[in-house]
Amino acid sequence: MIVDRAAAVLAEHGVPTPRVDAEWIVAHAVGVGRSELVAGSREVDEAVVWPLVERRAAREPLAYVLGEWGFRRLTLTTDSRALVPRPETEIVVERCLVHLAGVESPEVLDVGVGSGAIALAIADEHPGARVTGIDVSADALALAAENAERTGLAERVTLAEHDVIAGLPGGPYDLVVSNPPYVLPEEIEALDPEVREWEPRQALVGRGLTETIARAAPEALRTGGWLVLEVAEDGAAAAADMLTALGFRSVSRSRDLAERERVVEGQWES
Repeated sequence: MIVDRAAAVLAEHGVPTPRVDAEWIVAHAVGVGRSELVAGSREVDEAVVWPLVERRAAREPLAYVLGEWGFRRLTLTTDSRALVPRPETEIVVERCLVHLAGVESPEVLDVGVGSGAIALAIADEHPGARVTGIDVSADALALAAENAERTGLAERVTLAEHDVIAGLPGGPYDLVVSNPPYVLPEEIEALDPEVREWEPRQALVGRGLTETIARAAPEALRTGGWLVLEVAEDGAAAAADMLTALGFRSVSRSRDLAERERVVEGQWES
């Protein structure tokens, strides 16, 4: 069976989940969901499958190999222009939606929009939300624009090239959210090759950007607005202390599905 052979190749190249990845690749080539592939036999064009297997064997992220990836209720186009949307970031969206639940037409700013995952998920799950997504990468913004069109949310998501070093644009916002680069330069070599060698370094590696965004947020938030940040798994306590020191109230930390503290949030009351 081609799945068995593909899994064996991926295992030889150190892919952490070779069987699962092989199933995803073959299902993608056939044009069915992975569960449908597992449930029954399908005719497979090996000429389509093996180039995808070779890409994954080179440790290219599965999301890039497939060209799309699920994020909450959405399916997004994924490639090397932006980071792969991750499960822990879904918790960021969940926390944002909690704070926006009582606001009929909230204005939201997504700092470092990347593929558009956070901005589009908020717009998708809060019908009244209008979201502005900014990024320093023109390539990432182009991908986010493609995803806005793909998901039918382009009318409520505005995209703009902007560097947070210059502060945050517009406002006032009901919520500012960000998954900023937080991998330190000295940490990059310890990451998996899928991340280290394939994902955009500009979106991954950064020092001090979380603090830069937090310091700029009060000028962009309306009174009672919220700042929600994704942080490194060992950085939640420090980030929470920083928000408290900056004058944010109701500062809290949330855990992801792996029980790691990955989200820090606080409310601004001028």
